[in-house]
Amino acid sequence: MTQPQMIFVNLPVKDLETSKNFFSKLGFGFNPQFSDETTACLVISDTIFSMLISEPRFKEFTKKEIADASRTTEVLLALSAESREKVDEMADAALAAGGSPANETQDMGFMYGRSFQDPDGHIWEVVWMSPEAVANGGQA
Repeated sequence: MTQPQMIFVNLPVKDLETSKNFFSKLGFGFNPQFSDETTACLVISDTIFSMLISEPRFKEFTKKEIADASRTTEVLLALSAESREKVDEMADAALAAGGSPANETQDMGFMYGRSFQDPDGHIWEVVWMSPEAVANGGQA
């Protein structure tokens, strides 16, 4: 039996402890096996992880400049939620934990989403879509 494919999204962070505290307040945990004083492995699900990497350590992995996520956007990170209420819970928790708003709430009836910026300015979107819309390929 093949293992499900996993994804590790690497994000540069200015202050690792600030980032760890922020995501802990959203209810996420960390895998200590893949964490150290420069990196924290944020566990989003059994197959989705974000490697929060201090900027000096992150620079060891690329020859390019690190984007300043407070000024530019290189990626939008979208997470699914099991209900509209769960979207609101995560977005509200992010704002209460020191995050900032990113975009306006999107409410299309069959799909609902909110977004926030983490302490480094990375944009996270949290989206719920009705099971019927999912079954119909995203159509209401």
